[in-house]
Amino acid sequence: MTTYKRLPTLTQLRHLIAVSDHLHFGKAATACFITQSSLSISIRELESGLGATLVERTRRSVMMTALGNEIVSRARKVITDVEDITDLVRAEGAPLTGSIRLGVIPTIAPFLLPRTLPGLRRAYPDLKLYLREERSADLVDQLTSGELDLLILAFPYPVPGLETLLFADDPFWVAYPKGHPGGQSERVTPTTLKNDTLLMLEEGNCLRDHALGACHLSAESANIEFQASSLHTLIQMVDNGLGITVLPKMAIDGGIAKSTKTELRPLEGKKTSRQIGLVWRTTSARKQDFLTLAEFFKDELATPLRRSQRQAKKTATP
Repeated sequence: MTTYKRLPTLTQLRHLIAVSDHLHFGKAATACFITQSSLSISIRELESGLGATLVERTRRSVMMTALGNEIVSRARKVITDVEDITDLVRAEGAPLTGSIRLGVIPTIAPFLLPRTLPGLRRAYPDLKLYLREERSADLVDQLTSGELDLLILAFPYPVPGLETLLFADDPFWVAYPKGHPGGQSERVTPTTLKNDTLLMLEEGNCLRDHALGACHLSAESANIEFQASSLHTLIQMVDNGLGITVLPKMAIDGGIAKSTKTELRPLEGKKTSRQIGLVWRTTSARKQDFLTLAEFFKDELATPLRRSQRQAKKTATP
């Protein structure tokens, strides 16, 4: 007599991944939009079907067994592959339809997205963007595991095994307190910044590394006295005379210094900019959609003159 294995369902695997991510049945159930009792039943049925314990439960804690961790690792790949199959079918239809889970770093999201999303919604009304804002390393992990479909990152940044496409150059500018001699200079180069107190983002933020690189400084050689968690905090510290900082032009165009009295000057020299680009898995079937998105972002980040000309042309069209 042949014995058939009861195969796990995708739903059960998703539930197991949620338990692994949260190590708490209540939080995992909320993340899966089901009740805690339904989640518990799903995990028990999965364990019963496999004939193995995957989750250790006590009144005070939830832990994954070694086998459970191994299955979660494989389950992530299974779900990613299945979603890629779905994307492959969707890609045969109209461009940029359905949903895309997009991860964006905090030094890009508040400046790029408000500028581009209104036009994107008008151009592709059937596209649903689910946005997540986190640091580069976390986003890359989530893309690799299949939690996200696409990233917008600043480069240079290592993304081994993933596909990338750069769509914009983002020059660095220097923000000086009002009255600072540097703010009156016609030319600002990395050599003119060496004796100033630099205000930088916290360690682990890729913009910190990009800014130091643009200034031709290392973390050890730079005169860094204060660190902040956001660009908005940095510009406020500059406005209060605590030092100078380096900002991407995207943030300046987004009005980050609008309510301050800071003096802004472009940083001149080699490698004084960062590049903005998309990142996706090589197995993704939505490459053409991503290329279309890159072209859209590139166009929307064109000069203000070109944007105003396009708007004028649209307004003049009967």
